[in-house]
Amino acid sequence: MSGSSRKKKTLGHFKFGSVLFSTTLSLFIVGLFGVILIQARSLTKMIRENVEVQIFLDKGLSEEQLSEINKNLTARPYILTKSDTPGVRFISDEEAAKTFIENTGEDFTEFLEDNPLRDSFVIIVAEEFQTSEQLDTIAKDLEAVPGVFEVSYMTDLVDSINKNLLKVSLVMGGFILILIITVVMLINNTIRLALFSQRFLIRSMQLVGATRGFIRKPFLARALLFGMIAGAIASVILFGLVEYTKSNIEGFVMLQNQELLLALFGVLILTGGVLSVFSTLRAVNKYLNMSLDELY
Repeated sequence: MSGSSRKKKTLGHFKFGSVLFSTTLSLFIVGLFGVILIQARSLTKMIRENVEVQIFLDKGLSEEQLSEINKNLTARPYILTKSDTPGVRFISDEEAAKTFIENTGEDFTEFLEDNPLRDSFVIIVAEEFQTSEQLDTIAKDLEAVPGVFEVSYMTDLVDSINKNLLKVSLVMGGFILILIITVVMLINNTIRLALFSQRFLIRSMQLVGATRGFIRKPFLARALLFGMIAGAIASVILFGLVEYTKSNIEGFVMLQNQELLLALFGVLILTGGVLSVFSTLRAVNKYLNMSLDELY
């Protein structure tokens, strides 16, 4: 093999190596933002699962009546159903008094004969029912239950959570759009520059009678392979970063969603392949449609 051939081969490997590196880096950045979105979604869910609605009951209810109310509440479609988080919790007036004394340090039983606090149920409303309008409707529905004295929830807190989440969603949505456009342009330009050195090879194949499909095929196959490899490498790096963070930051594991994380890795691999094929197809078609003078 001559020195010129070796130089061309080395140059070709370098250019496609740079394509692989650039695509991997781009997909890693997208994936990193995807991981942040997954954590944000998990954190939002945890915050919403701490929004409680208190249902104060009439005094003097029997055990049978309390049991009936409990069944009535549990059957409601807006109650959170989760194995590790009870959607309905009963608090007796004695428990409420004990908690009040512990929190305030004042024992009202010393100067009051009767406990003024009431039995109550605390419910957690499912995330999809936590708009202000829906909570108002839920409160009215619960107040109509026999034995219910009053329904209370922190309206200001719910409104604040919803407004802040909307603002964060808009900001992140804009950032995602900018990021996607930047990544697509970066991958497209990198592949186009890498194929620039192959333009005379494409012309030579045309001159010997090769069809457009025959010429495109090896370039597209290599682009698909490189894109999927880049997606896989980015996914492995992200997985290592997530595992490292889990072992070094306490509580981070609570924000993990393994199913969404695996879905993200699959999307990165698929996106790498699709973007690489699309950019390569555009570049090859461009050189196929150029005249010989334009190639120079």
